[in-house]
Amino acid sequence: MNKKHIYIIMGVSGCGKSTIGMLLAEELGIPFFDGDDYHPEANVTKMASGRALNDKDREGWLHALNDLALEHKSSGAVIACSALKESYRIALRKNLEDEMVFVYLQGSFSEIYARLQERKGHYMPIELLKSQFETLEEPKDAIEVSINHSPKVIINEILKKIV
Repeated sequence: MNKKHIYIIMGVSGCGKSTIGMLLAEELGIPFFDGDDYHPEANVTKMASGRALNDKDREGWLHALNDLALEHKSSGAVIACSALKESYRIALRKNLEDEMVFVYLQGSFSEIYARLQERKGHYMPIELLKSQFETLEEPKDAIEVSINHSPKVIINEILKKIV
């Protein structure tokens, strides 16, 4: 198994981070954490009202996720987090440079928009997808997997690249 133990499942809202993250964690026998659960209430309220988060809004959230990753450094974890910008990935990776792997779930705007139209009960409105794509800086050092496959195929692709 790869010595890197903290897996960040990243991408825009609706790309499947939580689903893939849970399945990967189960496969690896390590805990899964959904980054959305670590947003402060002010961030959730802002997104629910249709306003995009800015870098300042995300700062404390990214620090909380880095702390979570550090807590699981020795045992490993899978964390679902959009990690849209390189600066966000740097914040997440602080003191974990060699232990963290980013897995980028890549899909087009139209593919993800169609998925979000079907999603119910999430505070992130579909109208914010455009701002997520505008913010996204595609990673150069991540395992990239297309969302155009079943979850099982996506997990198998990831496992081939981390083992």
